[in-house]
Amino acid sequence: MASSLTKDSPSSGEQTFFGHPRGMATLFMTEMWERFSWYGMRAILTLYLVAAVLDGPLEGREALAASIYGVYNAVVYMAAMPGGWVADRLWGARKAVLVGGIIIALGHFTLALPSDIAFFVGLALIAAGTGLLKPNISAMVGGLYEGQPSARRDAGFTLFYMAINIGGLAAPLLVGYLGEHVNWHLGFGVAGVGMTFAVIQYAIGSKHLGDVGKLPAKPISPEERRKTLRKVALWAGIAVAALLIDLALGTYDIEHIVNVLAVLGVVVPIIYFITIFRDPALTAEDRPKIKAYVWFFITAVLFWMIYDQSGSLLTIFADNKTDRFIGGWEFPASWLQSVNPAMVIILAPIFAALWVKLATRNREPSTPMKFALAMLLIGGSFGIMGLAGAAAANSDTGKVTVFWLLAVYLAQTMGEMCLSPVGLSLSTKLAPKMFVGQIMGLWFLATSTGNALNGWTTKLNAPLGDAAYYTLQAVVAVAAGIAFMVAGRKIRALMGGVK
Repeated sequence: MASSLTKDSPSSGEQTFFGHPRGMATLFMTEMWERFSWYGMRAILTLYLVAAVLDGPLEGREALAASIYGVYNAVVYMAAMPGGWVADRLWGARKAVLVGGIIIALGHFTLALPSDIAFFVGLALIAAGTGLLKPNISAMVGGLYEGQPSARRDAGFTLFYMAINIGGLAAPLLVGYLGEHVNWHLGFGVAGVGMTFAVIQYAIGSKHLGDVGKLPAKPISPEERRKTLRKVALWAGIAVAALLIDLALGTYDIEHIVNVLAVLGVVVPIIYFITIFRDPALTAEDRPKIKAYVWFFITAVLFWMIYDQSGSLLTIFADNKTDRFIGGWEFPASWLQSVNPAMVIILAPIFAALWVKLATRNREPSTPMKFALAMLLIGGSFGIMGLAGAAAANSDTGKVTVFWLLAVYLAQTMGEMCLSPVGLSLSTKLAPKMFVGQIMGLWFLATSTGNALNGWTTKLNAPLGDAAYYTLQAVVAVAAGIAFMVAGRKIRALMGGVK
């Protein structure tokens, strides 16, 4: 890592990380290994659910696996809200990230145990740990750029996004091969090793973060703590009681949990926005910015609803309907999960440089325009997917060339570059200081809500067929992009001085 450090200028003597704050190296490496563990597990999760866990006819297993995958992703990102709250009110972001990393590592090692009970316990641990780590490490990135120009902050988040995708590129190649061709649980265990590296790197490098994330932004009072614990105990008790009643009546089905969690994925962000708007600490100056953020949130929900099907339906399509032979060898379907991260690594520095260059000429697209472009591109990706589905249906072999999926991932990656790093940066800029952790949690909750909707929408794939299913969602995404363009001026007005 020392070779990646440079001097900001001969006179300053201050070490930087590719021209960015030195603490970025710590957060970059931590995020890279954390994403290695996450994307490694994600690459084989749906395939494992179809092959090793679920019973019933193959088509039913695939639909249920896609639904469980979507809802689990929703739960993971939903956990970012209480994770942000814990950092803002109890521990500070620094401690929340450390504890979250440890819990994630334990979760992956639990998945490595050959037991169905251990499997679901491991998933629960990963969800809880990711909720603590994910929003708060991003909030600390924002803290490193306090008082710096908007374009530089955007470039910093794009560099941070590179870490995500370096881990995401390597993980499916190693974990996917081990899981599909050697042993599923060995694959899960290797993901745990990656998370262990993340924790070690973070503990060693935290000294370079200064005061960023050391203290909670709005420490909780003892009375508030007691009220919060009572509410948590009440709702946990209701959930356990409902599950016990379902089991006692003999009506339990995993679909019940899937549906409840999907509803929560939609309801929770609504409740959270209402709570923020009602908080007396929200000033009149900040209120319009949160209103603008609602627009970005809804658009991000639709984007991630389509994008995150890459790990479920698109993985199943790769497994069953894509010709993956190279010579006489068929490469694992999970390897295609490395295509998007590879494209991000190539395109991220290009987009980062493009935004900075356009900003110097005062021609950088506004944030609403970037989001609109993201929706048009993600819609286009599913337009391509609809054509691929039709081609597979009309093929003698029932399969299509891998280039269809490569084109889909290229369009999605370009859309991602217009939305995801920009949205991360935007969240830290629009958020009032005392709500930074929670606003970052809301940003990740957009992914949760999109995946919660996938818990239902992916079930339409079988009855509609690939061509109709993907084309329908493409039309919705393009319409959303056009609507965002039309509303751009109003949104910019609500954003005030934030660019």
